[in-house]
Amino acid sequence: MSVEILELNDQNFDERIKASDTPVLVDFWAEWCGPCKMMAPILDEIAEDKKGHLVIGKLNVDNALQVARKFEIMSIPTLMLFRDGEPVKRIVGAMSKKALLKELDPVLAG
Repeated sequence: MSVEILELNDQNFDERIKASDTPVLVDFWAEWCGPCKMMAPILDEIAEDKKGHLVIGKLNVDNALQVARKFEIMSIPTLMLFRDGEPVKRIVGAMSKKALLKELDPVLAG
């Protein structure tokens, strides 16, 4: 069974990100985005693998324009890692699980 994925929007984004004791990887995506759909099962696997060390959140940019503008999301998928409520890493574009973990692991360890 998959771990919980945070469903984020303009109303709950700041509260959910700042309240998390665990780093949160936010997937900025849209329903019509093919590469975003390719990333979904990868993010589910990472959520399971990193349970207790990383939380995955999803924010549909079509439904959360304020947050998308705030973080200047120009293309999707964009993944942003937040620690203590602050963005610490931005990754743009679809990639394999191995490549994504290679990007995330040094930041999560530090």
